[in-house]
Amino acid sequence: MVFHTKKTKGNSCKSDPEKQAEWLKYYTKLLNITPEDEPIEFGDGVHPTMATKVSYGWIRTGTDKLISTTASRTRMNLMGSINLENMEVTIASYETINSHSMDQHFSLLRSKYPTAQRIHLILDRGSYNTSAETKKAAREKGIVLHYLPPYSPNLNPIERLWKIMNEQCRNNRFFTSAKEFRRSILDFFEITWPKIAHHMVDRINDNFQLLKSAL
Repeated sequence: MVFHTKKTKGNSCKSDPEKQAEWLKYYTKLLNITPEDEPIEFGDGVHPTMATKVSYGWIRTGTDKLISTTASRTRMNLMGSINLENMEVTIASYETINSHSMDQHFSLLRSKYPTAQRIHLILDRGSYNTSAETKKAAREKGIVLHYLPPYSPNLNPIERLWKIMNEQCRNNRFFTSAKEFRRSILDFFEITWPKIAHHMVDRINDNFQLLKSAL
């Protein structure tokens, strides 16, 4: 048996492997019964900050690479969703993520799929995703909401998109102004993502890995 040094992985003590397995069966059935003209998207909110995100990088052995840092609390509130069939992302920035911004996201999806009888959106169980106002807005726009089990970010592929966003425009980068920070984030989705999306299917997909209990 061979051991080597490796960073441990955090795993929520509240995640339930059985519920995740049940949801995976539900998702497989959803794929099988959903008509081709009814798109399925995975959605989530994300809140990138201007604070310098120090991360790993290629550095010559025996040297250090120093970068300026800031603890700025400036942040963006983004609500987005991704279609795994074509890797297209629907996203916008809001003052805050709440039921009203969810309604606006539903409008963006409806504009994206104007002829779809129904649009399926898979979300976590955050309060603004499950509120009565959000559910009402979804019904009015023909959006069918499907909820992930609690504490299951591993079942939401868009979480991997946020990681790629950080790699591309936040990791080890010092922003001189809030304007530069916001522009970098928006440029990723407007310019960079359309260019690299088709190369990312190995990283962003529905080949889910079920979490195991750490206890």
